Amino acid sequence: MSRTKVAVIGSGNIGTDLMIKVMRTGEHLEMGAMVGIDPDSDGLARARRLGVPTTHEGVDGLIALPGFDDIDIVFDATSAKAHEHNAARLRPFGKLLVDLTPAALGPYVVPAVNLEQHLDATNVNMVTCGGQATIPVVAAIGGVAPVEYAEIVASIASKSAGPGTRANIDEFTETTSAAIVEVGGARRGKAIIVLNPAEPPLIMRDTVFALVRAPEPNAAEDIRRAVASMVASVAEYVPGYRLKQEVQVTAVPDDQPLETLVAPGADRPTHQVSVFLEVEGAAHYLPAYAGNLDIMTSAALRVGDRIAARRAAARAALRATDRHPQEATP
Repeated sequence: MSRTKVAVIGSGNIGTDLMIKVMRTGEHLEMGAMVGIDPDSDGLARARRLGVPTTHEGVDGLIALPGFDDIDIVFDATSAKAHEHNAARLRPFGKLLVDLTPAALGPYVVPAVNLEQHLDATNVNMVTCGGQATIPVVAAIGGVAPVEYAEIVASIASKSAGPGTRANIDEFTETTSAAIVEVGGARRGKAIIVLNPAEPPLIMRDTVFALVRAPEPNAAEDIRRAVASMVASVAEYVPGYRLKQEVQVTAVPDDQPLETLVAPGADRPTHQVSVFLEVEGAAHYLPAYAGNLDIMTSAALRVGDRIAARRAAARAALRATDRHPQEATP
């Protein structure tokens, strides 16, 4: 079966790891180009050694490459501001853009939650590392009991936060908070990121704190089962994703003030849910502690593979119809 050619814009840590994932584990994808702006970057050097076409002239260099017309999907692993420029330049060419920056020009996509709803979008946004790690859990909890408030804390090794991550801290909190509501289904959302300078570097940890209305007697067990099922779904494409300890569901005391957290007029939550996660990277290019970067590239690969598979199936169906027009549905 023919594979879909892709380009990666951004020859830093995330882009290079994504390139290696495409080449090692992509089911329906193959590298068509690696794009950067630093001719001496390790990502471009590795791409050249692996036989991948490269350019250090950014998106304009990509458009000028001889094989550009054969590329269907472009992964953007640059920055929020750069993605706005890249998306504008690529728009006339009809490429699908998978955005790994917090720019959020297209719909938020978290593969385990809402990928199937956005397979026809032309620009999909991968939210943030914290969003990819925690929004599935918020959605799982919300499937059992309404989530009035969800707060996530993403703690990552300082060494795994490069210049792009640090430059986009504000966008991280804004994008993740919005996606907790839009994709996770919480009525209110808040995101916090912690850059941990500990040595040796610590593996990514994520905490989800949710306030829910769970009057049913079996709600606590139902929430635990839903979270465990969702964690297993995410682990299908992020093998290092796991629960760090049992999900905690506790009653909210009657005298605990919640007015600053829940929306005005909302019903008072009955329980708080605490979920503790760990994300270990696959160490394809990045260190194993950099789970924050690995979950982004793994999620993006999942999106690209699924969309490529859908397009391949559509082309196959069209060819079958052309060969047997009498069997086409009127």
